[in-house]
Amino acid sequence: MESHLDIRILSRELTPFEHLVAEHMCDGKSNSAIAHETAHTEKVIENTVSRMARAFGIKSDADTNIRVLLALAYRSQFGDGSFDKLGIPCSHIEIGPDGKSFCNKHVE
Repeated sequence: MESHLDIRILSRELTPFEHLVAEHMCDGKSNSAIAHETAHTEKVIENTVSRMARAFGIKSDADTNIRVLLALAYRSQFGDGSFDKLGIPCSHIEIGPDGKSFCNKHVE
């Protein structure tokens, strides 16, 4: 079976709202839950997810779950604070010259 997935590094910067939606999505929240948390309509969230998918070059088809691929693409580019919330250590942790642990993939 031929795969036509072409996830790439972002073609543009994400807006602060897109980052917020992506972070909620990485936490496993539905569009409805994200809409409630951000005081927006579900349609606004759906449109935001679609714009982010285009920014990552993720195309929709019957066999592709855009939200899953988008969450993976977002995590690979920006790290994932969601694991911190679950108490799971990040696999990108390094020890800095000051002896403190850090992950340079997390967005602060």
